[in-house]
Amino acid sequence: MKREPNEYIFKKYYPRLCHFAWKLLGVKSQAEDVVQDAFCTYFDQQENVSGEEHAVKNFLYTAVRFSCYNIHRREKIQERYWMLNPIKEEEESQVEHSLIFSEVIADVYRVVAEMPKSCQHVFRMGYLEGLSNLEIAEKLDISINTVKTQKQRGMKTLLAKLDPELLAVFIILFSIK
Repeated sequence: MKREPNEYIFKKYYPRLCHFAWKLLGVKSQAEDVVQDAFCTYFDQQENVSGEEHAVKNFLYTAVRFSCYNIHRREKIQERYWMLNPIKEEEESQVEHSLIFSEVIADVYRVVAEMPKSCQHVFRMGYLEGLSNLEIAEKLDISINTVKTQKQRGMKTLLAKLDPELLAVFIILFSIK
């Protein structure tokens, strides 16, 4: 029997298979992905499938059906996992705080990277590493007044370049630590 061209098979069965998968899954985009995967599998393995149209049709519908069942099975497993291991509200809150902190720190580091090198070193040591002015002065072999001046310049730069909302979060986060 003569094998139909792939384009013909795709045009004929794609809409039908999408509808079939959508009925099983309930999510159109997910159904389309399943059907595309089924066609890819068919095109890769078509030499193993009889050239008769009913064999091709059976192959595609079976591939879609099993993919949909596998998706349902995976979702059930995930659902059971989350029921057995729920995220506590404190953990969820901690995740949110960590995310916010990471975003703020990324913006702070971006602004600090734009500062002059001497100002960067002093600002990082003082505000991000928590060293005292005296410790910074000793490590960098500069006067305490220079440390204070560089920290002030760094803070002015931060105030000028950082989003006011992020600045407020930065101040709150570093006052808590």
